[in-house]
This record gives sequence, C-alpha cells and structure tokens, in this order.
Amino acid sequence: MPAVDQIRTDAQSALKQGDKKRAQALRMIQNVLQLDAKEGKNDEVAALQRERKKRLEAAEAYADAGRTEQAEDERLEAELITSYLPAQLSDEELNALVKEAIESTGATEQKQMGQVMGALKDKVAGKADGKRVSTAVKEHLAS
Repeated sequence: MPAVDQIRTDAQSALKQGDKKRAQALRMIQNVLQLDAKEGKNDEVAALQRERKKRLEAAEAYADAGRTEQAEDERLEAELITSYLPAQLSDEELNALVKEAIESTGATEQKQMGQVMGALKDKVAGKADGKRVSTAVKEHLAS
C-alpha cells in the first residue's frame, strides 16, 4: 500500500479516536505527498525525508528560541513521519556499504568523495540520511 493511502487511513482512524493533533499532522503529510505526486515527482520516500528534515530543523529553532512546546510538537511530527519511512541502515550496515563503495571506486582521498557518494546513492536511498552517509564516507577516507 502506498504511504499516502496508509496515511489517509491512519488520519481517519486518529479522528475516530479523538486524536485531533495526530490527525492534523497526518493530513498535512498526506497533502505534501499528494502535491509531490501532482508535480510528477512520485517519490514518497524523498518527500517524507524532506518533511522530516524540516520538522527537525524547526524543532531545533524553536528550542533555541525557548519555545519548548512548539519544539516538542515538531519533534512528534518528525517521529510520526519517520514511522512511514523505510527502516534505516544500522551503523554497521552503513559502514560496510561505505567500505565496499570505497573499494569499488578506488578512492583514497577526500577529493574523491563525490565518486564514493555516487556509488552509494542508490544503495542507501531512503535508508540513510545524506548527512550521515557523507560523515561516514569522510571518516573512512580520512583513516
């Protein structure tokens, strides 16, 4: 079942249970996915990751401004979005993929990081945050 259909079902269920906050967050996510599909992108995972990242950044900004209630709401929405994303790679799995990509590209220096990232792109798509992947690649190339 596509994520947008599951989210629609979950939003209806949340409304029936009287959880308006959850239903509102799910509807917002559903709207983002529908807009993404309407624009022809049709990549639910990328859209969900983008929205999750926005929520985490907003939570950090709210927390820095001392607005803890809003920060907590944003964190809860990010967690909700995470539940619709594919399972993330463990550190061990990511490190193994990075080592494999470095070996296959023959990269030995930081300036070859783009080649390694390109080799990893399809293997980690939707399963690991780009920042996390680039950090792992940098660490492996530095050692």
